[in-house]
Amino acid sequence: MPLLPNSRTEPDGSAVIRVLSYNIRSMRDDTDALARVIKACAPDLVLVQEAPRFFRWRKKLARLALASDLVTVTGGATTTGPAILSSLRASVERTEDILLPPTPGLHRRGFATAVVRFAGARLGVLSCHLSLQKDERYEQSGMLLERLAGMGVQHAIAGGDLNERPDGPAFRRLADDLTDCRAAAPWGGEHTWTPTDPYQRIDAIFATKGIEVLGCGVPSALPGVSDTDLRAATDHLPVLAALRIPAS
Repeated sequence: MPLLPNSRTEPDGSAVIRVLSYNIRSMRDDTDALARVIKACAPDLVLVQEAPRFFRWRKKLARLALASDLVTVTGGATTTGPAILSSLRASVERTEDILLPPTPGLHRRGFATAVVRFAGARLGVLSCHLSLQKDERYEQSGMLLERLAGMGVQHAIAGGDLNERPDGPAFRRLADDLTDCRAAAPWGGEHTWTPTDPYQRIDAIFATKGIEVLGCGVPSALPGVSDTDLRAATDHLPVLAALRIPAS
């Protein structure tokens, strides 16, 4: 498997960044393995789903960020799960945690969002975990697109656990408006669930038009990422993308 490009700033002010999307199941599994996987991916941004939400949740998320050489940007219990971590390379302009309209009997969902800069490149960022219920999930996909469009940035990315395969209506709705990074530049593995027997892709990273996708997929053969750690870390496999963000 070819290596993904390393993070760098280009002479024209554009930025090559690595983005990781990862459902970490509230850190209920092997957190050392989880941190090793994240660190080996060398991400500039981590779009987290199922961050800790209860007792001392901020400390737990901060501990994971520290072990992964990252910092916490936003999200967690305030979004009912989605969160964003970043490397020190990112300059955070603003953040906003968003709760979506509740549906009686279903887990309430939210978005963790931020606007960040990498040198001359300005980027909107959104982490999501869409509903298990089909109709609500489709509505949330529309809310996601509206949120990205309203962030006031030319370039943006969104990623997360969609709870749906690429042929589903919510996934297709996102892919019609945005670039499905895995489909645009396949790299690494495809299926994200389950780690012990991966058979479907329900986690994804999307980018607005103008962002160049250099590679995207499950980093199962990346140096430093072992199958043992991937199985022990959580109940999803991560998605890693290398992207070139134009200068703003």
